[in-house]
Amino acid sequence: MNTPPSPSGAERPGGSPVRLGALVPLTRPGWVEAGRHLLAGLDLAVHEVNDTGGIDGRPLELLVRDTAADPERAAAAVDELAGLGVAAVAGEYHSVVARAAAARADALGVPFLCSSAVLDALTEEPTEWVARLAPAQNHGWRIYADFLLGTGRRRIAVATQPSVYWTSGTRVLRDHLAPHGGTVVELDTNALTPEALCDALVDHGATALLLLAGHPEPAVPIVRAVRGDRRLAEILIGAPAGQPEFAEWAAALGEDGAGIPFLRYLPERLGPLGERVGKELRERLGEAPSFVAFEGWDTVAVLAEVLRSHGTDRAAIADSWPRVAVEGTRGPIRFSRTPGISVWQWAWTPIQVADRDPAEPDRFRILHAG
Repeated sequence: MNTPPSPSGAERPGGSPVRLGALVPLTRPGWVEAGRHLLAGLDLAVHEVNDTGGIDGRPLELLVRDTAADPERAAAAVDELAGLGVAAVAGEYHSVVARAAAARADALGVPFLCSSAVLDALTEEPTEWVARLAPAQNHGWRIYADFLLGTGRRRIAVATQPSVYWTSGTRVLRDHLAPHGGTVVELDTNALTPEALCDALVDHGATALLLLAGHPEPAVPIVRAVRGDRRLAEILIGAPAGQPEFAEWAAALGEDGAGIPFLRYLPERLGPLGERVGKELRERLGEAPSFVAFEGWDTVAVLAEVLRSHGTDRAAIADSWPRVAVEGTRGPIRFSRTPGISVWQWAWTPIQVADRDPAEPDRFRILHAG
């Protein structure tokens, strides 16, 4: 079911609206909590643009479509939004979904600014139509591998599911750890029960288990099983994809969900803009905003500046990516061509390895920065 268009901008006079499409996972099996945070950031920024005069006096309007983590649904949404005359499409959290959306946007000649997906190969071939704010997986996950090496963990097991995203992440980890004597063994969560997975961890002598699998299933039962197995008391559980960032994780696992390092894309300290936006996002969400909410706000900030400077013509928007210079909530945003990346890339947003403090699970600790 499509989500109704946001009223953002429609409440204010000023001529025909400038429309942006927004792709967001808002229903299962999508990661609904991530989608809620992403949409909060997008919508807040749209309201702020309209409160300050819109786009040359025209209101900015957000047309939201729920992808539900379905690549085909996302591609169809891009078709629909293109037909509705959007100047650009924004958003998406899931990498395999963003990849489908990017391919369709490229084929149709619609600018797509990807907010959150990290898969390196967002498009098969280099494209001028797509830009991305989130760091590429190869960059962020190598920083996570450096963290593992720094803690002395070299015998790594990954609990994984079939997916190009998880496969890509496993390859990044293996390639980065191998020169340092690290090994990576893959454990198929579709073939192993959580208890059998624990036995495999013992058999392999693993010093770390990384959850390269969906949340809440099968990640939550795996964490519970490992935490409850005395043989694995010293093993590090990690989640580079960021599952512990969200309150839903803490609600499901309580103390068992703490002390599990994950990647998030925030600076050690937010500047004045980030602090102000963070406060507004907290009020909207009723909880601390995740990095995904900041990604949403930054996405609209970039597109609003492009629209003011270069107009609403789609080709002009795509041509403007290399000239973007916008102050985002997490630092100055510029796009460049990065080796191995097929889209215009912000290189790089600040990256942290963080976890929930076992002594206070609602508080985050920064363990490593890159």
